Amino acid sequence: MKKHFAESELIINNDGSVFHLHVKPSQLADKVILVGDPGRVNLVASHFTDKECDIQSREFHTVTGTYKEKRITVLSTGIGCDNIDIVMNELDALANIDFNTRSENDTHRCLQIVRIGTCGGLQPYTPEGTFICSETSIGFDGLLNFYAGRNDVCDLELEKALINHLGWIGNQCQPHPYVIDADREMVDRIAKDDMVRGITIACGGFFGPQGRELRIPLADPRQNQKIESFEYQGRRITNFEMESSALAGLAKLMGHKAVTTCMVIANRRAGKANTGYKNQIDDLINIVLDRI
Repeated sequence: MKKHFAESELIINNDGSVFHLHVKPSQLADKVILVGDPGRVNLVASHFTDKECDIQSREFHTVTGTYKEKRITVLSTGIGCDNIDIVMNELDALANIDFNTRSENDTHRCLQIVRIGTCGGLQPYTPEGTFICSETSIGFDGLLNFYAGRNDVCDLELEKALINHLGWIGNQCQPHPYVIDADREMVDRIAKDDMVRGITIACGGFFGPQGRELRIPLADPRQNQKIESFEYQGRRITNFEMESSALAGLAKLMGHKAVTTCMVIANRRAGKANTGYKNQIDDLINIVLDRI
């Protein structure tokens, strides 16, 4: 028997669009590019030869169009894994739920999703301007822990090693981190041999969770040093950002293919940041458009 989704669980607007995104099922392409900044949607879409739709709702800006005969949807998510939870669930609903009957479609539709973002580099080999493809993401946000099946898709041994290294064993104040690998085929296709393939930590905030201290002291002033020194099977943590773990984890649980790419705009070890990065991000956009 097919699962039925009540109005309170899947909210559909009067025009037949999904609640937050205001996108209709027919407006979603199989290839999806996610960006954080709503303004960056127009930058990606400026490369399209045509546009089918241009929809704005809150921080969610969506354009579906064509690039080199590929139908692509570009969508802004805003900041954070909580917004990724909204976007991924509504994208999956658009792809795999019949909005008329409120039941799952007979055939599963697999989306190919690439996030283009910015991040902070944590190693000497990830200076400003580096393109990083997150082949593994560590969620400090706790989001995937609310979904059944998280242990089946996560790297539990890496989780244990990191918790031990950080000294979080028995600490009830810290969210249990989850470790998730991005889709291997997507990583190989998008990263090729000109991106750093890294382990990315997705944090639940920009300041304290990423070790930035302003007026409030940090619970663990040595957290970033511990993260930078962590090594697992010859691999190190390369960067901080705020979305990759939820994207990779939810995509795997839903049966989609997803990966995050970022340009380093600040190197935390060097204490340097490039606020004029917006001119360079178009280089990463072009790479993703060609390889998605």
